Amino acid sequence: MTEKFIPEIYTPLKTSVVGPPAIARQVGGIKILGQKIKTLIFTTDVAIVNNTNADAVLAVYPFTPHPAVMNAISNVATIPVLNGIGGGLTAGSRSAYMGLLAEAAGSMGVVVNAPTSVETIKMINKVVDVPIVGTVVSERQNYAAQIEAGVSILNVSGAAKTPAIIKAIRQKYPQIPIIATGGHDEETILSTIEAGANALTYTPPTNGELFAKKMADYRADLD
Repeated sequence: MTEKFIPEIYTPLKTSVVGPPAIARQVGGIKILGQKIKTLIFTTDVAIVNNTNADAVLAVYPFTPHPAVMNAISNVATIPVLNGIGGGLTAGSRSAYMGLLAEAAGSMGVVVNAPTSVETIKMINKVVDVPIVGTVVSERQNYAAQIEAGVSILNVSGAAKTPAIIKAIRQKYPQIPIIATGGHDEETILSTIEAGANALTYTPPTNGELFAKKMADYRADLD
């Protein structure tokens, strides 16, 4: 069967965007609130958020969640955002408040850390009306209890063990939506899809790396 032709349009000032490899589009996708999501860019860099061809943003960072960060990302994003609201150090009512603020900022969903307790998830679930995404980092994690408490999407981040974790989850929960890290090469992306991931996250180059390439191009033009 001939692949369907899909026209692509760019403007003079939007000739380059940051996003996952084309092969990542082979993943089936998840429909969240009626919108299909196949790829998510894992970043909080607002410049990258504003210049990506991913379907959504996974805005999780290693600091205490703050409304100012949520608002900054939401203000520049042209695609849905899933905001991190803690769950580890930031737990209990604080995470629930962050969830409510994230929803108010326009988040399509809220993301909790792997060690988030059942009690915290229940508190979040009582106040938000968007999906709760639970992070899974190990097969030994008690994600079953987190699902029971209100998590409706799993975000698997297990490095090289990601496909194995997905397969273990699929044995117990064949229908639960799974977002997963796909890596940067085709082999790892395909193995993650084959394991049962519904959507893939992509970690982009840093702003410094992108600028270094841009500067190299500028210098080459002048040589």
